[in-house]
Amino acid sequence: STRQYDKAPAQPIPLYALSPEMLEQVQVPTLVRLGHSSILLKLGEDYVLMDPVFSERASPVNWAGPRRFHPPPLSIDALPSIKAVIISHDHYDHLDKDSIRQLADKVEYFVTPLGVGRHLMRWGIPEDAIVEMDWWQELQLGDLTLAATPAQHFSGRGLFDRNETLWASWVIMGAGARVFFSGDTGYFDGFRDIGERYGPFDVTLIENGAYNPAWCDIHMMPEDSVRAHLDLQGKVMLPIHNSTFDLSLHPWYEPMERVTELASEKGITLATPIMGAPMSILDPAPTLAWWRDVAGEQVASTEDACTASC
Repeated sequence: STRQYDKAPAQPIPLYALSPEMLEQVQVPTLVRLGHSSILLKLGEDYVLMDPVFSERASPVNWAGPRRFHPPPLSIDALPSIKAVIISHDHYDHLDKDSIRQLADKVEYFVTPLGVGRHLMRWGIPEDAIVEMDWWQELQLGDLTLAATPAQHFSGRGLFDRNETLWASWVIMGAGARVFFSGDTGYFDGFRDIGERYGPFDVTLIENGAYNPAWCDIHMMPEDSVRAHLDLQGKVMLPIHNSTFDLSLHPWYEPMERVTELASEKGITLATPIMGAPMSILDPAPTLAWWRDVAGEQVASTEDACTASC
């Protein structure tokens, strides 16, 4: 059904007032959700930033396209020095030109799937700061180990460059923590291979949002997200790719509602931190269903929404 559901929150999404000083004081492996699929990790002394999108819109132009529901909880200026920015693929809601340009002076390495570095070089990132990786390749950066792992998706930023660059999921290991980052992907049996090779994971950051039954090959339905987490041997699942942009036909809060219900059925520990709130990777505190306070009665009508499965 294409009825216009609750496409955007009617009131502000809660943001944790995170300061650079607070981040600096954190001693344990920590992650911070900044919005959509943008995640900041602190592992020991190193910071890793995934799919940074700080712009107002996920779009090739700044006057049209999906607009953010909430500002980033931390500005680029307030970010610490970053050891590595990891890019999953070149779509606009994951690779944002303005964010990359503004981050350039703060970042030691930009780590991308094969071919994506060409975009970055065109935007002024020096070649020696870019590392391109194929699936199953590993990179050692001091105390960090990054591995590019398979995903089932596609790439391209225009009409004529479809699938000219690779897409990937990522494994990030450091300071005794193991994190999996799905990027964008449909469900496939590769999750089991990744789980066998690199699991168990302390936290899986799993795509759960902007789905549609017609797109099952390239985006996971909530049932798929939960299966992927189990295949990966994850201890805690943090759903990403939701609550920042309207990129499908479902209500903005539906992904979180559905995955909460499914995780509960399967005995999965779910983490749903408020945007900007630091979360311990090895010992996450229980988190609240913050979206219910924002959506209120809207949530009760989720049953009417686009809840078909693959």
